[in-house]
Amino acid sequence: MEDGGRWSRGSDPVVMNPFDGSEDADRGACRSTWARFSSWLECVCVVTFDLELGQAIELVYPQDVKLTEKEKTSICYLSFPDSYSGCLGDTQFSFRLRQSVGRRAWRLQEDVYNRDAPATLQVTPSHFFGYVYFRQVKDVSVRRGYFQKSLVLVSRLPYYGMFHSLLQAVAPEFFEKLQPCLEAVCSEIDQWPSPIPGQTLHLPLMGGVLQVRGGACIRGGNVLPAPTVLPSVHELDLFKCFQPVLVHLQMFWELVLLGEPLVVMAPSPTVSSETVLALISIISPLRFCCDFRPYFTVHDSEFREFTTRTQAPPNVVLGVTNPFFIKTFQNWPHVVRLGETKMAGDLPKQVKVKKPSKLKTLETKPGVYTAFKTFLHKDKILIKRLLRGIQRKRPSEVQSAILRRHLLELTQSFIIPLERYMASLMPLQRSVTPWKTPPQIRPFSQEDFMSTLDQTGPQLTSGLKGDWTGLYRKFFRSPNFDGWYRHRHKEMTQKLESLHLEVLSDAVSHTLAANQKTETEIIYHTLAANQKTETEIIYHTLAANQNYIKVTNVYKS
Repeated sequence: MEDGGRWSRGSDPVVMNPFDGSEDADRGACRSTWARFSSWLECVCVVTFDLELGQAIELVYPQDVKLTEKEKTSICYLSFPDSYSGCLGDTQFSFRLRQSVGRRAWRLQEDVYNRDAPATLQVTPSHFFGYVYFRQVKDVSVRRGYFQKSLVLVSRLPYYGMFHSLLQAVAPEFFEKLQPCLEAVCSEIDQWPSPIPGQTLHLPLMGGVLQVRGGACIRGGNVLPAPTVLPSVHELDLFKCFQPVLVHLQMFWELVLLGEPLVVMAPSPTVSSETVLALISIISPLRFCCDFRPYFTVHDSEFREFTTRTQAPPNVVLGVTNPFFIKTFQNWPHVVRLGETKMAGDLPKQVKVKKPSKLKTLETKPGVYTAFKTFLHKDKILIKRLLRGIQRKRPSEVQSAILRRHLLELTQSFIIPLERYMASLMPLQRSVTPWKTPPQIRPFSQEDFMSTLDQTGPQLTSGLKGDWTGLYRKFFRSPNFDGWYRHRHKEMTQKLESLHLEVLSDAVSHTLAANQKTETEIIYHTLAANQKTETEIIYHTLAANQNYIKVTNVYKS
């Protein structure tokens, strides 16, 4: 560790987990006792800085959770601010890391959760989120004079707001009482019902209650002061995140929509992670289908993959704090360099767009380094409204609501023509007949879609002028279009199969009912007539009829 509370990155992180000796235990039986906990969190880690070992995982809870060595190493490095950040006191931020190959299979409850969750709240089987509460304070009892430790929640859920608030309540208590506090909180979380999108949940926490209601959180009880309403379990303060770049919001919306490689260089992991998470949210309700890393370090296992100059930069949004990255990312097309927010009178000073070639030295000034030309014109009315709100001291929550509504309407104006055209590719219901294979969804033709824009394009719902056609053409080459199309095609295919099964069921039931067949036989023969296997018979009967008793009877027969 360096003087002044900074630490060295020269040594590999070490895991000091007191539970590592329990590998012979029956992990399956033990893990089942944490079934409810695991629907919220994968585990809780305590990461400390050891003068001799470097970053080290001091504790993993529950004790039977097994992280791979690669995952442990990533968590160690990502749980501490970079030494250049100079973070004293308490710091909160987020990170995202790729799971190791071979980790356990996708769970059924996650599939069920995703079916009901909006795109922005869905979980993926490939990545973990880490929510960090880091404390660095002077401590004369420590040899080098500083106490440094992080409490980290590892989860598959993108509940940034909720876990941020949970850590604010738990971490200060943990740093005072240590492991007993952590065990008590984890036991409480294991009593929580599973997360259910759109429903109100009352979650006990340290003598109080965390109320999650349809995406909003209300904190109440003894652990916190009078109930505080948060915007949602995942949304951030967009206005706060974008204050230095408000005049460039249209550009950022297009860059994110198109899945362009983008680096955010920030003065701290808090600013880095919040800015990246805010960026990927601005195309909601469209799901951001590219990779993103709210906080990324030179020690990340994918550092070489993301920084190679032998091929084009990948479609990823990275948040970094180390000035070393200025040289590393000189070949990237879009780099945002942020400093501490400065005011120009009553208004936040806006960074300027600069040529990428000027991104050369460690002293590079704040700015947006890109040669990107927007397809659409700026919405000057929105910018004036937000700046006027600053002068009138309008609350940040209101400013964020204005901003979020504008971005939502802009994205919807872009997506509605695509949704309308996609719906036209669906076969007519009258073409679904019982004794033939379900008709196919017609292929997506870019040119056919383009021909619909004059009559049903985004100009019907948006007043923004510009090259909408050019924006669509570039969008078709992006991972976001591919992800959207695959999801919609899957939904439409399932709808066709359901319609076909319904028509087939009606036809067979009428035929067999005339021969006085039982209800169970009708269901069985309906599906068997369509050459379904026994497993498919059970699955499709459940899906089509939503009647568990009928399915059970079929299975028993």
